[in-house]
This record gives sequence, structure tokens and C-alpha cells, in this order.
Amino acid sequence: METTDLILHLAGPGAQPFPDLAAALRVAANARAELPGVRLEVVVQGPVVAQLAGDAHNAAEASALAAEDGVTITACRNSLRSAGIDEASLAAGVAVVPAAVAHLARRQFNGAAYIRI
Repeated sequence: METTDLILHLAGPGAQPFPDLAAALRVAANARAELPGVRLEVVVQGPVVAQLAGDAHNAAEASALAAEDGVTITACRNSLRSAGIDEASLAAGVAVVPAAVAHLARRQFNGAAYIRI
């Protein structure tokens, strides 16, 4: 059975030498172009969730990608709390899950393909 869901997992500080949200969004856009029938989810965990908040350019790009049909941008609530970020400050269209680790496990148990960015 072929999966139709792809999870891209961005975790970490979001600073060199680790990938940041901009890198994850580029990977997501490339996946979207090459896999048009696949439902795509970008799960953001760790301090890098801060890049989903406020007026940052990356937050606007995340919001635009989340507006596309079949694309979800998801933030980890535990990471938001650790970073002191209020969910209300997230870019439009960003979903929140209680714990990224449990969300990722459930999605994989249900057949989603997983790639760590």
C-alpha cells in the first residue's frame, strides 16, 4: 500500500549549522512540486518554533504554504511553552499539537512517510 501522507520534521535550534524554518519550507515546496497528490505536513519542534511567530518573513512563508490545499504546518505546544511563545502569535494557518513526539508517532503508525530535515 502506497502512502499519500508525507511528514517533514524540523527540530532543533534553527541556527547554523542546523536547518531553519526557511530551509524546511524550501524542502516542503520541492516535495509539493514533485509529489502533487501527497498530503504534506511540516512538523516544527524545539526552539525553531519561534520562527513561526510574529511578523518574520519565514512566518509569512509558512502561512502561505499552509494555505495550499493538502499542506499543514504544525507546531509543538510543548516547544512553544518552552520558548515562551503564545499560540496566538503564530502565523495564520499554523496548527498546534500537544506534543510533537506523540503526534509524529501516531502519524507514522497510520502509514505516513517520515523525513527528518
